[in-house]
Amino acid sequence: MSADARAPHFVKSFERGLAVIRCFDADHPARTLSDVAHTCELTRAAARRLLLTLADLGYVRQDGRLFRLTPRVLELGYSYLAGYTLPQIAEPHLEQLVAQVRESSSLCVLDGDDIVYVARVPTSRIMTASITVGTRFPAYVTSVGRVILAHLPQEEAELRLTGGELKSFTPRTLTSPDALRAELRRVRRQGYALVDQELEEGLRSVAAPVRDRDGEVVAAVNIAVHAGRNTVDSVRRDLLPPLRATVARIEADLRITDPGPAASPGNGTHRSSSSRRSPAPGA
Repeated sequence: MSADARAPHFVKSFERGLAVIRCFDADHPARTLSDVAHTCELTRAAARRLLLTLADLGYVRQDGRLFRLTPRVLELGYSYLAGYTLPQIAEPHLEQLVAQVRESSSLCVLDGDDIVYVARVPTSRIMTASITVGTRFPAYVTSVGRVILAHLPQEEAELRLTGGELKSFTPRTLTSPDALRAELRRVRRQGYALVDQELEEGLRSVAAPVRDRDGEVVAAVNIAVHAGRNTVDSVRRDLLPPLRATVARIEADLRITDPGPAASPGNGTHRSSSSRRSPAPGA
Protein backbone atom coordinates (compact mmCIF):
# COMPACT_ATOMS: atom_id res chain seq x y z
CA MET A 1 0.00 0.00 0.00
CA SER A 2 1.44 3.39 -0.95
CA ALA A 3 1.84 6.12 1.63
CA ASP A 4 -0.77 8.25 -0.14
CA ALA A 5 -3.35 5.46 0.02
CA ARG A 6 -3.01 4.82 3.73
CA ALA A 7 -5.89 5.63 6.03
CA PRO A 8 -5.63 8.45 8.60
CA HIS A 9 -5.37 5.90 11.42
CA PHE A 10 -2.19 4.34 9.97
CA VAL A 11 0.69 4.36 12.49
CA LYS A 12 3.94 4.60 10.56
CA SER A 13 6.17 3.91 13.55
CA PHE A 14 4.34 0.64 14.23
CA GLU A 15 4.85 -0.41 10.61
CA ARG A 16 8.56 0.33 10.95
CA GLY A 17 8.82 -1.71 14.14
CA LEU A 18 7.24 -4.73 12.45
CA ALA A 19 9.58 -4.27 9.48
CA VAL A 20 12.56 -4.44 11.84
CA ILE A 21 11.31 -7.71 13.32
CA ARG A 22 10.68 -9.19 9.85
CA CYS A 23 14.15 -8.30 8.56
CA PHE A 24 15.60 -11.10 10.72
CA ASP A 25 15.22 -14.51 9.07
CA ALA A 26 16.93 -17.87 8.60
CA ASP A 27 19.54 -16.33 6.32
CA HIS A 28 20.07 -13.29 8.57
CA PRO A 29 19.59 -14.36 12.21
CA ALA A 30 21.90 -11.55 13.35
CA ARG A 31 22.19 -8.07 11.88
CA THR A 32 24.13 -4.91 12.60
CA LEU A 33 22.46 -1.54 13.04
CA SER A 34 23.56 -0.59 9.52
CA ASP A 35 22.07 -3.82 8.10
CA VAL A 36 18.73 -3.13 9.72
CA ALA A 37 18.67 0.49 8.58
CA HIS A 38 19.50 -0.48 4.99
CA THR A 39 17.11 -3.43 4.79
CA CYS A 40 14.18 -1.52 6.31
CA GLU A 41 14.98 1.72 4.49
CA LEU A 42 15.37 3.62 7.74
CA THR A 43 17.85 6.17 8.99
CA ARG A 44 20.41 4.81 11.42
CA ALA A 45 18.88 6.90 14.19
CA ALA A 46 15.38 5.51 13.56
CA ALA A 47 16.67 1.94 13.31
CA ARG A 48 18.60 2.37 16.57
CA ARG A 49 15.54 3.68 18.44
CA LEU A 50 13.39 0.79 17.19
CA LEU A 51 16.00 -1.85 18.01
CA LEU A 52 16.57 -0.49 21.50
CA THR A 53 12.82 -0.32 22.12
CA LEU A 54 12.46 -3.94 21.03
CA ALA A 55 15.39 -4.81 23.30
CA ASP A 56 13.71 -3.05 26.25
CA LEU A 57 10.56 -5.11 25.55
CA GLY A 58 12.57 -8.34 25.42
CA TYR A 59 12.08 -9.11 21.72
CA VAL A 60 15.69 -8.34 20.67
CA ARG A 61 19.05 -8.83 22.34
CA GLN A 62 22.33 -7.11 21.52
CA ASP A 63 25.67 -8.93 21.27
CA GLY A 64 28.28 -6.27 20.61
CA ARG A 65 27.50 -4.83 17.17
CA LEU A 66 24.98 -7.56 16.37
CA PHE A 67 21.28 -7.68 17.17
CA ARG A 68 19.26 -10.92 17.33
CA LEU A 69 15.64 -11.79 17.98
CA THR A 70 14.82 -13.56 21.23
CA PRO A 71 12.37 -16.44 21.72
CA ARG A 72 9.88 -13.92 23.10
CA VAL A 73 9.04 -12.99 19.50
CA LEU A 74 7.16 -16.31 19.35
CA GLU A 75 4.54 -14.72 21.60
CA LEU A 76 3.47 -12.52 18.68
CA GLY A 77 2.24 -15.54 16.75
CA TYR A 78 1.19 -17.72 19.64
CA SER A 79 -2.21 -16.10 20.14
CA TYR A 80 -3.10 -16.90 16.54
CA LEU A 81 -1.84 -20.47 16.63
CA ALA A 82 -3.20 -21.22 20.10
CA GLY A 83 -6.74 -20.44 19.07
CA TYR A 84 -6.48 -21.91 15.60
CA THR A 85 -7.81 -25.45 15.72
CA LEU A 86 -7.23 -26.51 12.12
CA PRO A 87 -3.45 -27.11 12.45
CA GLN A 88 -4.03 -29.08 15.64
CA ILE A 89 -6.60 -31.25 13.91
CA ALA A 90 -4.47 -31.74 10.80
CA GLU A 91 -1.06 -32.45 12.32
CA PRO A 92 -1.57 -36.08 13.38
CA HIS A 93 -3.02 -36.82 9.95
CA LEU A 94 0.00 -35.19 8.29
CA GLU A 95 2.28 -37.32 10.44
CA GLN A 96 0.44 -40.46 9.35
CA LEU A 97 0.67 -39.39 5.70
CA VAL A 98 4.40 -38.67 5.92
CA ALA A 99 5.02 -42.04 7.58
CA GLN A 100 3.16 -43.70 4.70
CA VAL A 101 4.67 -41.89 1.69
CA ARG A 102 8.01 -40.86 3.25
CA GLU A 103 7.77 -37.37 1.78
CA SER A 104 7.17 -34.00 3.44
CA SER A 105 3.65 -32.68 3.88
CA SER A 106 2.22 -29.33 4.96
CA LEU A 107 -1.03 -27.55 5.67
CA CYS A 108 -1.33 -24.01 4.31
CA VAL A 109 -3.88 -21.20 4.36
CA LEU A 110 -4.29 -18.10 2.22
CA ASP A 111 -3.29 -14.72 3.65
CA GLY A 112 -3.64 -11.91 1.14
CA ASP A 113 -1.71 -12.90 -1.97
CA ASP A 114 0.44 -15.43 -0.09
CA ILE A 115 0.04 -18.88 1.32
CA VAL A 116 1.25 -19.40 4.89
CA TYR A 117 2.42 -22.70 6.34
CA VAL A 118 0.43 -23.38 9.53
CA ALA A 119 1.41 -27.04 10.05
CA ARG A 120 4.29 -29.03 8.59
CA VAL A 121 5.80 -32.49 8.92
CA PRO A 122 9.13 -32.65 7.04
CA THR A 123 11.26 -35.60 6.02
CA SER A 124 14.35 -34.25 4.30
CA ARG A 125 15.18 -30.77 3.16
CA ILE A 126 14.02 -30.49 -0.47
CA MET A 127 14.07 -26.76 -1.06
CA THR A 128 16.94 -24.32 -0.80
CA ALA A 129 14.77 -22.15 1.44
CA SER A 130 14.07 -23.50 4.90
CA ILE A 131 10.34 -24.02 5.42
CA THR A 132 8.81 -23.74 8.88
CA VAL A 133 5.43 -22.80 10.31
CA GLY A 134 4.92 -19.18 9.28
CA THR A 135 6.84 -19.43 5.97
CA ARG A 136 5.12 -17.58 3.14
CA PHE A 137 5.19 -17.91 -0.65
CA PRO A 138 3.15 -16.25 -3.40
CA ALA A 139 -0.02 -18.28 -3.84
CA TYR A 140 0.04 -18.36 -7.66
CA VAL A 141 3.28 -20.34 -7.82
CA THR A 142 2.48 -23.09 -5.29
CA SER A 143 0.22 -26.13 -5.46
CA VAL A 144 -1.52 -25.23 -2.19
CA GLY A 145 -2.03 -21.68 -3.36
CA ARG A 146 -3.53 -22.70 -6.67
CA VAL A 147 -5.94 -25.09 -4.99
CA ILE A 148 -7.24 -22.29 -2.78
CA LEU A 149 -7.24 -19.66 -5.54
CA ALA A 150 -9.22 -22.01 -7.80
CA HIS A 151 -12.06 -22.01 -5.27
CA LEU A 152 -12.19 -18.28 -4.58
CA PRO A 153 -15.02 -16.16 -5.94
CA GLN A 154 -14.12 -15.05 -9.47
CA GLU A 155 -13.48 -11.40 -8.65
CA GLU A 156 -11.17 -12.26 -5.74
CA ALA A 157 -9.11 -14.72 -7.77
CA GLU A 158 -8.90 -12.26 -10.65
CA LEU A 159 -7.60 -9.55 -8.34
CA ARG A 160 -4.78 -11.84 -7.21
CA LEU A 161 -3.82 -12.59 -10.82
CA THR A 162 -3.80 -8.98 -11.98
CA GLY A 163 -3.25 -6.90 -8.86
CA GLY A 164 0.48 -7.42 -8.46
CA GLU A 165 3.71 -8.67 -9.99
CA LEU A 166 3.78 -12.29 -11.13
CA LYS A 167 7.44 -13.05 -10.57
CA SER A 168 9.25 -15.86 -12.40
CA PHE A 169 11.04 -18.14 -9.93
CA THR A 170 12.27 -20.67 -12.52
CA PRO A 171 12.02 -20.94 -16.32
CA ARG A 172 8.90 -23.08 -15.76
CA THR A 173 6.96 -20.54 -13.67
CA LEU A 174 3.60 -19.55 -15.09
CA THR A 175 3.49 -15.74 -15.05
CA SER A 176 0.82 -15.05 -17.66
CA PRO A 177 -2.59 -14.24 -16.14
CA ASP A 178 -4.24 -16.09 -19.03
CA ALA A 179 -2.13 -19.21 -18.43
CA LEU A 180 -2.86 -19.07 -14.71
CA ARG A 181 -6.60 -18.65 -15.31
CA ALA A 182 -6.55 -21.77 -17.48
CA GLU A 183 -4.58 -23.64 -14.83
CA LEU A 184 -7.03 -22.62 -12.10
CA ARG A 185 -9.92 -23.85 -14.21
CA ARG A 186 -8.17 -27.20 -14.56
CA VAL A 187 -7.40 -27.37 -10.83
CA ARG A 188 -11.04 -26.69 -9.99
CA ARG A 189 -12.24 -29.41 -12.39
CA GLN A 190 -9.80 -32.12 -11.28
CA GLY A 191 -9.83 -31.29 -7.58
CA TYR A 192 -6.08 -31.01 -7.06
CA ALA A 193 -3.06 -28.98 -8.20
CA LEU A 194 0.31 -30.27 -9.32
CA VAL A 195 3.14 -27.76 -9.65
CA ASP A 196 6.23 -29.00 -11.46
CA GLN A 197 9.43 -27.09 -10.64
CA GLU A 198 7.83 -23.64 -10.86
CA LEU A 199 8.79 -22.44 -7.38
CA GLU A 200 12.21 -24.11 -7.33
CA GLU A 201 14.12 -26.33 -9.73
CA GLY A 202 13.88 -29.96 -8.64
CA LEU A 203 10.72 -29.48 -6.54
CA ARG A 204 7.38 -31.04 -7.42
CA SER A 205 4.32 -30.59 -5.25
CA VAL A 206 0.76 -31.87 -5.32
CA ALA A 207 -2.02 -30.38 -3.19
CA ALA A 208 -5.68 -30.98 -2.42
CA PRO A 209 -8.21 -28.62 -0.83
CA VAL A 210 -9.49 -28.92 2.73
CA ARG A 211 -13.16 -28.03 3.16
CA ASP A 212 -14.97 -27.12 6.35
CA ARG A 213 -18.37 -28.42 7.45
CA ASP A 214 -20.06 -25.95 5.07
CA GLY A 215 -18.06 -27.16 2.07
CA GLU A 216 -15.91 -24.03 1.92
CA VAL A 217 -12.22 -24.42 1.05
CA VAL A 218 -10.35 -23.12 4.09
CA ALA A 219 -6.89 -24.60 3.52
CA ALA A 220 -4.88 -27.06 1.44
CA VAL A 221 -2.55 -29.97 2.15
CA ASN A 222 0.42 -30.79 -0.05
CA ILE A 223 3.09 -33.42 -0.55
CA ALA A 224 6.42 -32.05 -1.76
CA VAL A 225 8.93 -34.31 -3.53
CA HIS A 226 12.23 -34.16 -5.34
CA ALA A 227 11.78 -34.29 -9.10
CA GLY A 228 14.72 -36.67 -9.44
CA ARG A 229 12.92 -39.31 -7.39
CA ASN A 230 9.36 -38.81 -8.57
CA THR A 231 7.95 -38.27 -12.04
CA VAL A 232 4.76 -36.31 -12.61
CA ASP A 233 2.98 -39.58 -13.37
CA SER A 234 4.23 -41.26 -10.21
CA VAL A 235 3.13 -38.29 -8.12
CA ARG A 236 -0.39 -38.63 -9.51
CA ARG A 237 -0.41 -42.43 -9.24
CA ASP A 238 1.32 -43.01 -5.90
CA LEU A 239 0.93 -39.82 -3.88
CA LEU A 240 -2.38 -38.26 -4.87
CA PRO A 241 -4.58 -41.11 -3.51
CA PRO A 242 -3.06 -41.08 0.02
CA LEU A 243 -3.12 -37.26 -0.04
CA ARG A 244 -6.84 -37.28 -0.79
CA ALA A 245 -7.46 -39.90 1.88
CA THR A 246 -5.63 -37.74 4.41
CA VAL A 247 -7.66 -34.67 3.48
CA ALA A 248 -10.85 -36.71 3.86
CA ARG A 249 -9.82 -37.66 7.42
CA ILE A 250 -9.03 -34.03 8.28
CA GLU A 251 -12.40 -32.93 6.91
CA ALA A 252 -14.17 -35.64 8.89
CA ASP A 253 -12.55 -34.34 12.08
CA LEU A 254 -13.49 -30.77 11.17
CA ARG A 255 -17.13 -31.78 10.81
CA ILE A 256 -17.30 -33.05 14.38
CA THR A 257 -15.59 -30.04 15.96
CA ASP A 258 -16.91 -26.54 16.49
CA PRO A 259 -15.97 -24.13 13.69
CA GLY A 260 -14.24 -21.84 16.23
CA PRO A 261 -11.43 -19.51 15.15
CA ALA A 262 -10.51 -21.72 12.19
CA ALA A 263 -13.64 -20.57 10.43
CA SER A 264 -13.10 -16.90 11.08
CA PRO A 265 -12.00 -14.60 8.23
CA GLY A 266 -9.66 -12.85 10.64
CA ASN A 267 -7.56 -15.96 11.19
CA GLY A 268 -5.94 -16.52 7.83
CA THR A 269 -8.49 -18.83 6.25
CA HIS A 270 -10.66 -17.65 3.42
CA ARG A 271 -14.42 -17.67 3.73
CA SER A 272 -16.88 -16.20 1.32
CA SER A 273 -19.36 -13.67 2.60
CA SER A 274 -22.09 -15.82 1.11
CA SER A 275 -22.78 -19.51 1.57
CA ARG A 276 -22.11 -20.29 -2.10
CA ARG A 277 -19.02 -19.35 -4.08
CA SER A 278 -18.79 -17.97 -7.56
CA PRO A 279 -16.61 -20.01 -9.89
CA ALA A 280 -12.92 -19.20 -10.33
CA PRO A 281 -11.88 -17.12 -13.34
CA GLY A 282 -13.33 -18.60 -16.49
CA ALA A 283 -14.67 -21.68 -14.72
